Order: sequence, then structure tokens, then C-alpha cells
Amino acid sequence: MPSLRAVLECREKAALVRVEELRAEFERVRAALAEAEEALNHRVIGLEQYLEALAEQDASVEVEPDGPSAVGGGVEEPVVAGPRRMVARKEDGVSVDVLGADYRLIMAVLGQAGESLTARQTAVALGWDSSVPSRVEGARGRLKRLVERGWLAEDRPGRFTLPAPVPAAAA
Repeated sequence: MPSLRAVLECREKAALVRVEELRAEFERVRAALAEAEEALNHRVIGLEQYLEALAEQDASVEVEPDGPSAVGGGVEEPVVAGPRRMVARKEDGVSVDVLGADYRLIMAVLGQAGESLTARQTAVALGWDSSVPSRVEGARGRLKRLVERGWLAEDRPGRFTLPAPVPAAAA
């Protein structure tokens, strides 16, 4: 009959082997998750860039003389914005109401903040899950787009705020 010590040592070795197997499997799953998150981030950013490029392309296309106005007797159909994320330039004299829903929310959050915010802080204020990198990067992309179009200012790298009001004499 085996001794109690031998039985306990055998069980300890078996438990140690199982722990090592689970650790190896955990590391494999962690690496697979990191790869999947990275692929998702690239796809989200790529889609946003694609939609922005389409919006810019549509904005730069002029109505050709043989287009709808010549056939329709001089009556042009109003241009209806599609699902693309087109952001108008602020210099065009447009109000915040022309922006998409996410962009209006971002403008409201920064207006209420009273200070500059990071993309993560903006995502949290919007109620987005800031632990998901693609949501934070989505917020960063929208913030950068608003800066490019003159709606926001980036006072320091990664810190976004409403631009300082232009004095009446300078305008």
C-alpha cells in the first residue's frame, strides 16, 4: 500500500501539470484576443477613412451641364446626405445642426466640459465603453475630423477643446 506522502506528492504533481497546461492555454487565448482586437481596430479605422474619402469625393463632384438640371428643365433636386459621415467646414458659416448626431454630441460634451478633453475622456462622456480601443479611436478620429474642419481646436497633442472665439474686429 502506498504511503500517504507518496499519494499527496502524486496529486501535487498532477495539479502542477494542470496549472501549467491552463497557463499555456490562457496565454494562447490572450494572444489570439490581442490579434483579433488589433484587426478590429484596423477595420474600424479603415472604414471611417473610406467613408470620409467618399464624402470628400462626393463634395468635390460638380453637377455636369448634361446632368439632371438639363434634363429636368432647370429644377435641381436637393442633395440629401446619405449614411456617410460628412463634416461641413465651419468657415462655410453653417451651424452645429448640420453635423451628424455623434458630432453634435461631441460638440455638446466639449461645450459643457469647460476644459480640453482627451479622446478617452470624450468617449466616457459620450457613454461609450472606453475599455474598447476601437471606441476610443473612433472618438479620436471624429475629434481630429472636427479639428480639420475648424469646429474644434487641439490645444496640445491629444487634447481637444472648442476654439477661442474670434474677436469682432478681426472678423
